[in-house]
Amino acid sequence: MSTPPPSGPAYDYVVIGSGAGGGTLAARLVEAGRSVLVIEAGPDPLGTDLPGATSTHYRVPAFHAYASEDSTFGWAYHVSHFDDRADSAGDRNLGAEGIYYPRAAALGGCTAHNAMIWLPPPDADWDALAELTGDPGWGAEAMRRHRLQVENCRHRWAARIAARLGFDTTGHGWSGWLPVEHAMPLSVLGDPAMVRAIARVAIASLARDGDWADRLRRFVGYWGDPNTGDAREGEALCYLPLATRRHVRSGTRERLRAVAARHPDRLTIATDTFVTAIRFDGQRAIGVDWQRGRGLHGDAKIAPDTVGLAAAGREVIVCAGAFATPQLLQLSGIGDPALLAAHGVPLRAASPQVGQNLQDRYEIGVVHRTARPWRALRGARFAAGDRLYRHWRRFGRGMYASNGCAVAALRRSTQATRSDPDLVLMGLIGRFSGYRPGYASETWCGDDGFTWAVLKGRTGNRAGSVTIRSPDAREPPRIAFRNFTQGGEADLTALVEGVEMARALTAPLIERGLVAEEEWPGPACTGAALRERVRASAWGHHACGTAAIGPVLDSQGRVHGVTGLRVCDASIFPQIPGLFIAAAIMMAAEKIAADMLGAEADS
Repeated sequence: MSTPPPSGPAYDYVVIGSGAGGGTLAARLVEAGRSVLVIEAGPDPLGTDLPGATSTHYRVPAFHAYASEDSTFGWAYHVSHFDDRADSAGDRNLGAEGIYYPRAAALGGCTAHNAMIWLPPPDADWDALAELTGDPGWGAEAMRRHRLQVENCRHRWAARIAARLGFDTTGHGWSGWLPVEHAMPLSVLGDPAMVRAIARVAIASLARDGDWADRLRRFVGYWGDPNTGDAREGEALCYLPLATRRHVRSGTRERLRAVAARHPDRLTIATDTFVTAIRFDGQRAIGVDWQRGRGLHGDAKIAPDTVGLAAAGREVIVCAGAFATPQLLQLSGIGDPALLAAHGVPLRAASPQVGQNLQDRYEIGVVHRTARPWRALRGARFAAGDRLYRHWRRFGRGMYASNGCAVAALRRSTQATRSDPDLVLMGLIGRFSGYRPGYASETWCGDDGFTWAVLKGRTGNRAGSVTIRSPDAREPPRIAFRNFTQGGEADLTALVEGVEMARALTAPLIERGLVAEEEWPGPACTGAALRERVRASAWGHHACGTAAIGPVLDSQGRVHGVTGLRVCDASIFPQIPGLFIAAAIMMAAEKIAADMLGAEADS
């Protein structure tokens, strides 16, 4: 059942949000002996008072798309990619309210519905942040320690044994709190077509440009693991490791529940509790105002069950995500003075960059129809009780143990400015062409879909913004990405190159009769038409940067202009790190926790 926060004695820390940032930070503070209240706007996705389908959506890796659309624990944001809707003409994902952008409101935050991919950033990204901030604690060497605190690698058994004997050159963490597994489903061995498809993709990837010998040597060296050795800094054919325990989703929900079981006197978790404002005494944050009730966000008709104040003896830490964090700061008087004045919000601290610098990856899907149905999907209804679900539940195997990615390739476009890849090509079972209401069912319509999801990392656009629409905390903010405004031509060129790379990898599958046709954007869409189609239709799901270190925060996440207030989530990054963001947020949370505890020891 939902648990409300008490309005009694102060906790050392009040943490708003339980995702990759908030959950990681709160758990570490509790383990260090601090009392912490974690306030989560949504429910526990495994709560006994929720529909049975919700727990299934959460637990089964293959159901992550359904989890992202589960209204029981999701916020359905709608965003704009361009200021002029006409620029999105032809985007099949554009609806009347804008582009659907799912965010989780659940214990565990977006680790409750993401695709579970564990891919820490390359060293260059951490070193760049250290140089920008002048804080060596952000450097790659220092951040390796925090990776070890998080990662529990369970997909390299020989290397794990060697590490125990003192021989470890992989860089993996072997005893962290987050289990990381390899989810290549064993059922592919019973699907000859899938095995042949993966083999053909591997051959095409390794043998491109005739440089097969060196690529094969490197592949044997890292065995498809993208998080070790040469694969971390160069192009690679690989699998994508997942944050699962025995092929069941695992994230900050499990981390918090485990810590609460060990330290029930120090950790309080309040679910279905929505924070409306940060409370101040002068310029010092002393607590938060909250409303308790389910589904409060975005629906003014629902009256809260109760309201109250939660007091923080040391700090309030905002970990609500790239959209909700800047909104809460603005509603609490920290932001652009003109914006706050326009909505009648009293100014607490002038910080014009709150809500600015919004950025994301770009992604596009190349969707195909296979020549015959995947045998590995025979009997799949993507619901509890079907044949594949029973097999997954009993043995932890089969297609449902996977997020749907059969193979991946890390590549460099001609626009890459460093030696490490800026593109990820993910070979997905199903049809995935972006986020829109009902996309999960469309992804799994039929059992003959295959998609190359092409993701462009290190994008150049920083022109997006998140701004309040009114003084009402329950009204979603205005979210404008302004795609391709900065660095647009280079990013667009790279994304189009990614589409062409995907087509090159698919060509042998078409020649061998494994893939029947490209359904979208279609083989006739080339040249300028392809470029325009990609520009109009590219989407993202790694929003960050809206309360960035530098203009809004110091290098330890403390908010400029006030005291007792800190931010720790995707908002903090001046530039989006790596290719997938969850691992970076968790590592950053461990770093900020270490900074906090170190400062306490020195005081």
